[in-house]
Amino acid sequence: MIFKDPFIFILLPFILALLIWTRYRDRASSLRFPSNDLVESLRQTWKIRFASLPLVFRWIALVLMLVSLAGPRSILEEVKHQTQGIDIVLALDGSGSMAAEDFTLKGRRYNRLDVVKDVVKEFIDARNSDRIGLVAFGGLAYTVSPLTTDYVWLKTNLDRIELQMMEDGTAIGSAITTALSRLEKSDAASKIIILLTDGVNNHGKIDPLSAAKAAKALGVKVYTIGAGTNGLAPFPVQDIWGRRGYQNVQVQIDEETLKTIAQTTGGRYFRATDTDSLRQVYHEIDKLEKTKIEETGYREYKELFGYFLISALVLLALALVLENTVLLKLP
Repeated sequence: MIFKDPFIFILLPFILALLIWTRYRDRASSLRFPSNDLVESLRQTWKIRFASLPLVFRWIALVLMLVSLAGPRSILEEVKHQTQGIDIVLALDGSGSMAAEDFTLKGRRYNRLDVVKDVVKEFIDARNSDRIGLVAFGGLAYTVSPLTTDYVWLKTNLDRIELQMMEDGTAIGSAITTALSRLEKSDAASKIIILLTDGVNNHGKIDPLSAAKAAKALGVKVYTIGAGTNGLAPFPVQDIWGRRGYQNVQVQIDEETLKTIAQTTGGRYFRATDTDSLRQVYHEIDKLEKTKIEETGYREYKELFGYFLISALVLLALALVLENTVLLKLP
């Protein structure tokens, strides 16, 4: 057993002095006799023998209260707590090309953005205590969610990303810069950006490679993902009668730029051409960024002050009962 505030025991000498003084004060008899001869022949009854018992109970109660104030506790176990210390910003392409329906989900065709959002939710659910932020980009980039551990709120904001909700185009450099602004004040042991796009940088004032150099300078790794078909991709169209069909449209992914961004920052480039490979990409990144960074130890305690306090109160109550019943003293 150890004590949280052992300095309380400094009061012990003062309490001991108080008890001695109280005992000395109570030694004087209420009735005085001219000679001891009158009482020496009398036998001591059990009441006389235990007359001082209430006072002893009070002494013990005071000591128990003092121990309770000192915060007694027992060590249950020493626990090792592992922290990962990772801040992650997910940068998702929401440009018009993400409307291509070359991905499937549960046996049905979906556009790239819908499938990406579904897979990203799985990635978020796989994290435990990491802070995650969200950036969406097209011709411009904007913050959808700052870094947070409220994953429910994060996924709600993820659902709000829709096609045609921003200027069309692909501003990869702006996306990286916006993501870096969310990590600028981060003190996490590891900071990463996961950028997914299906196109070529054609908008924004910031060159992607310049943004990558800035990320490197800030110690931020950028994982890049090229999603979808590189070539002809099926886009949904409607004819004049409102019937839905598909038209193959030429799309291109700038894999060389994405590879260079990843290499510059110490990240990796991944290629995802269907739902399964996309899911595998995020799973692979999840494994890569789950290295234990810090291990701290702490002790788990069981507080014992209640036992001492209750015992003291019981003794005080018992002393009070005895003094007013079987051990009642007459003046």
